[in-house]
Amino acid sequence: MEDEEIEKKVLAYLKKKCFLQTELALQEELGRFSSSFHPDVPRPESGALRYHDGYSKLRSWAYSSLDLYKHELLRVLYPVFIHCFMDLVAAGYMQEARTFFHTFREDHDLMHLRDLQKLEGVLSPQHLEEMELARSLRQSKVNIKLCEYSYDLLLQYLQKTQALTMLGIINEHINFQVSPGQPTSISEDADVVSLMGSSHEIAKQINQKEVHWGLLEDSLEERLERAHSDSEKVEGENKEVDPDENKKRSTEGGKQVVPVKKLKKDKVVGTLGKNVRSETSTVSMAPRVKAELTLPVMPTEAEQSILEDLRNRVQLSSLAMPSVSFYTFVNTHNGLNCSAISHDGSLVAGGFSDSSLKVWDVSKIGQAAKTFNTQGEGEASENELLLGSDDGKRSYTLFQGHTGPVYSATFCPLGEFLLSSSSDSTIRLWSTKLNSNLVCYKGHNYPVWDVQFSPVGHYFASCSHDRTARVWSMDKIKPLRIMAGHLSDVDCIQWHPNCNYISTGSSDKTVRLWDVQSGECVRIFIGHRGMVLSLAMSPDGRYMASGDEDGTIMVWDLSTGRCVSPLMGHSSCVWTLAFSCEGTVLASGSADNTVKLWDVTASMKPLRIDDNKTGGTINRLRLLKVLLTKSTPVYTLQFSRRNLLFTAGALSKC
Repeated sequence: MEDEEIEKKVLAYLKKKCFLQTELALQEELGRFSSSFHPDVPRPESGALRYHDGYSKLRSWAYSSLDLYKHELLRVLYPVFIHCFMDLVAAGYMQEARTFFHTFREDHDLMHLRDLQKLEGVLSPQHLEEMELARSLRQSKVNIKLCEYSYDLLLQYLQKTQALTMLGIINEHINFQVSPGQPTSISEDADVVSLMGSSHEIAKQINQKEVHWGLLEDSLEERLERAHSDSEKVEGENKEVDPDENKKRSTEGGKQVVPVKKLKKDKVVGTLGKNVRSETSTVSMAPRVKAELTLPVMPTEAEQSILEDLRNRVQLSSLAMPSVSFYTFVNTHNGLNCSAISHDGSLVAGGFSDSSLKVWDVSKIGQAAKTFNTQGEGEASENELLLGSDDGKRSYTLFQGHTGPVYSATFCPLGEFLLSSSSDSTIRLWSTKLNSNLVCYKGHNYPVWDVQFSPVGHYFASCSHDRTARVWSMDKIKPLRIMAGHLSDVDCIQWHPNCNYISTGSSDKTVRLWDVQSGECVRIFIGHRGMVLSLAMSPDGRYMASGDEDGTIMVWDLSTGRCVSPLMGHSSCVWTLAFSCEGTVLASGSADNTVKLWDVTASMKPLRIDDNKTGGTINRLRLLKVLLTKSTPVYTLQFSRRNLLFTAGALSKC
């Protein structure tokens, strides 16, 4: 029998048995409202009103519930709201759907603004089929965690009110995970509502893959660590050889003589509560892995310079904050899109909307130069003269070659080369010594949002509006790998310290970890409620931090794929993140004109049961310091090898 014949037979049977409610429900499902079916069947408008009235009553009941369970019951409203709207559109009630959407959307603007902006463009049933977000929502279930008592309250309400329309939507599109005991805290709302179905099952399968998160074998840090351990062994042997001589020296003159070096060491240990070895334990204890890429050979002079920086590194902790140098761009006239700082802080670059790239050499300008004027040549101002342009020449090096706005820039580890990406879909390699363009890399089909050099140089990665990330090498004009899988723009990219993985953040609110050698996705991190704008890897390679447009920072464990700690504090987009060299401090820069320093070691500790009641206090303990910049949004952060923090931003108000 044909489908239409079956439908007619079923409707005729229901009509014969006087099952009016069931007949009406089936007609709604099939979208075949007609007054000819039965004189008592309501007209089409009443079918649309069922959604409005049913949701309105459910909303009123949830908001009037007990405060202890209210925040759990309110989680049900958003998925019910969007499916009511999409069902109305699918049934052809466009006017009623628009009225319903605008009546109740204010409840969800705070947490789901971007999704609502996309759904607002749905104007016909055909749009539901064409829009990727709508298809994903209609084909998947939403997973919501509730405590047992909240779940019982919801069932009692649905059964008591006979809200069949709401019950149908909840049964079809929501999967409840009921847990015994007390309700979860409000601070966990970001983790308890997630999209289920095929996408979530795929994420679960992918996150079971093995990730080798350790550091490279025979790295400079490992060599320095071995040298320290060898020197300590020699010192210990010397102490064991001459105990008598030490006693004689200590008793000479009737009092004990304590070496100055030991006094300083004891003072440092007493102040910080731990010595240097314990501070760097996270990096030194990380497992070692082999490089999957062919690594470039580092020049001896550069290696010695890096080792010298590592020896003179300042150890940071909750009691020892980093020194911060903030470079401010003025007179940019909203033309600055990005900035970059070299690893030693000597070079600062800015990418502009007029397709230009400008680089300032701080070492030539002098220590007093903390403000960069970006006016064109021939428009020298007092600021430029102050920066050392005695003969009227501009104080920066101008790089021109792109044909569209420059969206990202990055220096190689040694500062010899500079990469920039643009809306012209190209990436350009510049020489900071020759002050010229060396290569133009073409491969992306749309604007390239971000580009990052690998920790060893030579290799770099890029991401684009074309939803892909690509891995390149400086000596080849075509990409080595193409990573595809994100459902929307890939907005930011970051290398793992061992160069075997890259991470990508996307407008689809997910972060992915990719194997550079195979090009496969090995982790999917789900939890952000807005587009992901910034990424940072911990020095030991185990943890990753990601920041989104809502101001939320999440710290992830790469080995498990789970969120270790959400860090709340910024009131606007988090544009940049950076871990300190030993991994104890995380710095974040935001559009809210602040730089915040977070205690990573405290954030990694699991919360006790009592901590749920004092969530705000715990968050303040993790936040070590807030650095205000008045009217300067923070574009970039960079820890030098000596643990000095360099930051840059554009002055928004003069």
